[in-house]
Amino acid sequence: MQTKHILQSWGKVLRGQTPMLSIEITRECPLRCPGCYAYGENHLGGEVTLRELADKRGDELVRGVIGLVDRLKPLQVTLVGGEPMVRHRELSRILPELAKRGVFTMVVTSGIIPIPMEWLSLPRFLVAISVDGLPEHHDVRRHPATYERILSNLAGRRVNIHWTITAPMLGREGYLEEYVRFWNARPEAHKIWVSIYTPQRGEQSAERLSEAQRAQVAHELPRLRGLYPKLLTPQGYAQALLHPPASPRECGFSRLSKNYSADLKTQVEPCVFGGDPDCSQCGCSASAATHWISGIRVAGPVKTKHLLRGSMMIGGAMARLRHIALPAWREREEQPAPSREASLVQISTSD
Repeated sequence: MQTKHILQSWGKVLRGQTPMLSIEITRECPLRCPGCYAYGENHLGGEVTLRELADKRGDELVRGVIGLVDRLKPLQVTLVGGEPMVRHRELSRILPELAKRGVFTMVVTSGIIPIPMEWLSLPRFLVAISVDGLPEHHDVRRHPATYERILSNLAGRRVNIHWTITAPMLGREGYLEEYVRFWNARPEAHKIWVSIYTPQRGEQSAERLSEAQRAQVAHELPRLRGLYPKLLTPQGYAQALLHPPASPRECGFSRLSKNYSADLKTQVEPCVFGGDPDCSQCGCSASAATHWISGIRVAGPVKTKHLLRGSMMIGGAMARLRHIALPAWREREEQPAPSREASLVQISTSD
């Protein structure tokens, strides 16, 4: 996300609106990827899972998504799943309507279903294909969305490639560069953006990176950016991966976004990962970029994150005036802290 988009987002926040909106438009997915956060038991808070939700389709889905966008008025909408291309017929009706509203829209897909060519002419629209590693890892993790199938479905199209790095991919020297070199050479790839696998708190899995591996990625990405122009890693991005926000309250991306699941009512909190993400090991590319931007000094000791916090407090008040419900942790954060004097109990004594 560019700085100008952050500034536009603050304007939305000041008005009590939602700058960024993510919608899981379906619970269905033909893949069974290990470590997929969307299908975790605690993704939606533990009371219900994504597969148990009553999702929508047809006219009901089209009206529901457009209605949600019209109510929240975001700058950007990301449509995910499940596998959103399962609802490609509905998307063919939704996407032109969002384009008419001037909303920047992205569909994140596994590439298992061909992208309709007519979508690519829509303004303010892009597709991101999740390709998690080279074929030796990706084809095992994301079968049946194999390299062969993805490349066949991408013919004549132009997309962004999103790569989530997991620990097994760092076992061979030169792996990162081999991946970037392959996709940098592909005419279908417009940009390559990178995330690191983000675990849930207390999770012990083969996907999570060690501290040494995170440092390895942070060291390697700037070098690769200098060699391969399609690799999208903003200045300071690598350092943000080494020093992620300590909690959702410190995460600019989490604070600037809202996330809805497949029934279009259930909110995914505290961020797109849901559940209880381990922020100390966050590898989300959007979070890292926003976290870096929030540390930029504006004037003297004032940083952009201080402006954001002020915007959030005002925006929270505006949202309450407009009767927009805030999640509990956001509501607590946006309430001004009581003064020390007000919190003291006065005790009088007499002789």
